[in-house]
Amino acid sequence: MPTNKHKRKASSHTKSHKGKNTESTGLIISHPQVFIYVGLFCVVLGVYLLAFESQDNALFGLAMLSLVAGVVTTFYANFTLSKKKAQFK
Repeated sequence: MPTNKHKRKASSHTKSHKGKNTESTGLIISHPQVFIYVGLFCVVLGVYLLAFESQDNALFGLAMLSLVAGVVTTFYANFTLSKKKAQFK
């Protein structure tokens, strides 16, 4: 065996990815203001169903689902809206 055997570095075979870090562009992230209004509409619909139409168990369940979905959507859209505004400053 020759003493000066050529050894390759392991880093020369790996391809480095030096592209831009692109964030996922979801629908709520793209249009947070619209989804704040959609979430608030779901909350208002849920409160209406609870107040006036909750004689049936199915409508009570629909009201609860509407309330939970509206609150979660509004909070998430509000969180992304504040993050988006901070990014452009």
